[in-house]
Amino acid sequence: MSEQEINALESRVDELIDACRHLKSENRMLRDRQEVMVKERAALIEKTEMARGRVEAMISRLKSLEEHT
Repeated sequence: MSEQEINALESRVDELIDACRHLKSENRMLRDRQEVMVKERAALIEKTEMARGRVEAMISRLKSLEEHT
């Protein structure tokens, strides 16, 4: 293998190492972002359930008032 081929191969290996580091970093960032989004989703589901409960309670009270009039 010539010196030029070795240098080209070394350069390519360095590029692959850089790409791997970049992908690891991006993967870590995406996992962190996913974790935040999962927590936000859980909070939104909880708020939705609370709102649904309130609306159902209001409907029940309105029906009760309607029956008494």
